[in-house]
Amino acid sequence: MQVILAQPRGFCAGVVRAIEIVERALQKFGAPVYVRHEIVHNRHVVESLKAKGAVFIEELSEAPAGAVTIFSAHGVAKAVEQEAEERGLKVLNATCPLVTKVHIQGKNYLANGRQVILIGHAGHPEILGTMGQIDGPVHLVQTEDDVETLGLKVDEPVSYVTQTTLSVDETKGIIGKLQNRFTNIVGPDTKDICYATQNRQTAVRSLCERADVVLVVGSPNSSNSNRLREIGEEVGVPSYLLADGSELNPEWVKGAKTVGITAGASAPESMVENVIDALRRLGPVDLSIMDGIEETIQFRLPAELIEVAPAA
Repeated sequence: MQVILAQPRGFCAGVVRAIEIVERALQKFGAPVYVRHEIVHNRHVVESLKAKGAVFIEELSEAPAGAVTIFSAHGVAKAVEQEAEERGLKVLNATCPLVTKVHIQGKNYLANGRQVILIGHAGHPEILGTMGQIDGPVHLVQTEDDVETLGLKVDEPVSYVTQTTLSVDETKGIIGKLQNRFTNIVGPDTKDICYATQNRQTAVRSLCERADVVLVVGSPNSSNSNRLREIGEEVGVPSYLLADGSELNPEWVKGAKTVGITAGASAPESMVENVIDALRRLGPVDLSIMDGIEETIQFRLPAELIEVAPAA
């Protein structure tokens, strides 16, 4: 069986930073440290950090007053920040810098007298955080059809920002509809879209040109992992989402000469290797890595953690 790994795949810089913040916080302050929401959407990452002493909570009330508390990579609303301050929590903010950039863009558009339209998935933690960071109405748009139901005048000054786990390809239809409907509309440059989301989606499209089946390593609650699987299906290649090798169904790859593997931005490379091992148990594997973009972006850690030695 030919097995081709997508390039790039797996962890992005925002995820690496978020995990490192938890690990360095544990080294500096000792266990437990409290993490609001899953630090990233991956069960294996969460379980690994739990084993080191991280305690995952959904409400800040679950953390003792004064405790070291970390906000997840998805970002939080201002109300959460205020509650943390009122309870005297020592906060380390693991919000991805690209998510923070969206918050700043939305605030600036509102300050300049524009209505803010947010393109994204209702209920996603990033969306809840972004809507809660902007001190004014935010109009959520999930589909092109939603654009027609917006209760805004055609000539009203409007703006748009997008959820970072959506790519240029995913948002261009909605943005096109918005631009056709509104005469006074601004939005960020397409280069502001999350580089990791776009790169992984571009890579999986290339992978689909060579693979009979695509396996996407990632968690069911990972937006970007689900989207990678959907892209494979859209281009006509059977595609499956699995957290690790234990979830591999041999029927998925039965008769396949070439199996492509990619991973969502929150999936560790160890789980990709775990899936490859599961394939090897089915028969001989000839492994190769597809040509693709080499990502070199790194995000700075919070100042109080920079001097802490990284975990072994």
